[in-house]
Amino acid sequence: MNDDTETVPANADTKPAKSIYTLQFCLLCLSSLLFSASFNMLIPELPAYLSSLGGAKYKGLIIALFTLTAGISRPFSGKFTDTIGRVPIMAVGSIVCFVCGFLYPLLASVSGFLFLRLIHGFSTGFKPTATAAYVADVIPQSRWGEALGIHGLCFSTGMAIGPAIGSAITLHFSIDILFYCSSALALMSIIILTNMKETLKDKKPFSFSLFRISKDDIIDRRVIPAGVVTLISYMPYGAILTVIPDWSQHIGIANKGMFFMVFTIASLLIRFVAGKVSDRHGRVNVIRAGIAIIAVSLLVSGFGNTPFMLLTGAVLFGIGSGIASPAINAWTVDLSDPKFRGKAVATMYISLEAGIGLGALLAGTYYQDVLARIPISLFVCAAIALLALLYMMVWKRTPFYTPHNS
Repeated sequence: MNDDTETVPANADTKPAKSIYTLQFCLLCLSSLLFSASFNMLIPELPAYLSSLGGAKYKGLIIALFTLTAGISRPFSGKFTDTIGRVPIMAVGSIVCFVCGFLYPLLASVSGFLFLRLIHGFSTGFKPTATAAYVADVIPQSRWGEALGIHGLCFSTGMAIGPAIGSAITLHFSIDILFYCSSALALMSIIILTNMKETLKDKKPFSFSLFRISKDDIIDRRVIPAGVVTLISYMPYGAILTVIPDWSQHIGIANKGMFFMVFTIASLLIRFVAGKVSDRHGRVNVIRAGIAIIAVSLLVSGFGNTPFMLLTGAVLFGIGSGIASPAINAWTVDLSDPKFRGKAVATMYISLEAGIGLGALLAGTYYQDVLARIPISLFVCAAIALLALLYMMVWKRTPFYTPHNS
């Protein structure tokens, strides 16, 4: 195996391939769509809701706390995914979303809200980890990029319709009804999972000893290059989640979920081809292109003091994310040991959550409801994205690169 195995799947071939669109794969994608919509439909309304509770100065914690517990839970979800099975761990994530939706109206205080954001984060700490491992189990390696791109398309569909529907529900009904609708979508995701077959062959029964985590269970050194790129490139997304709802309203976009809907639709459209391109031309090249577009989108959004400019930035952000995301996911799986796919995916998601959380925390701390600071935040995020590009230029010279680690 040569030094280029990190960019092109090892067993890529030219033979006609069977369709990847099996019943199991389609059920998985539908469950992920509903799961994604469940927690994303809350995001545009949470900053204003927290302000109404008297917690405006804590806006940066809305995403930061969520991603904190998501990151903390990754080593556990990776270990559980590799031992007790993929399907049970996916179900845990959806169950957390279901429960939290009902609790938000009951714990209507700043401290109660922040506590629930902390608990809610466990949902994304579990389900996506097991989902990515499940995809790698049921799809040939030569089509991982395509499959993860299609799955990401479905997940992103939830991201697109969730915020827009969530804002519409809040406008026409109430924030409490929004929370209950979030729970309903999570329940539908759970019902779908009960009809899916387990793919882990060597399953072990649950044991409390599995909660003992060693340092080797936390990070998969094989996939650290993908983790570094993920961490840096997702910091801008955390900032966007924190400041764009207020910025959208300031420049005259009534539906605060519109930016998210537009960038996600753009991401959906590009994912139809992005995954296949990474299968054929290599992950690293595709990731570089995606991150470069993300940097440009942040500059456009920062200068976007009109609805047209801001939504143009949203389109570019969606295109960049839609190109980079499935390639990063597939690159992670390429670099991993098949026996430890759960740990490898968990490592990538730890980086993702850390990036989103750090970006949200820094943006929220700097923002402090001073609208003039939002463009500066976005310009800084563009510079951060360029750091990811710089790393992609030198990653083979880092201590974590080995030519045979895929």
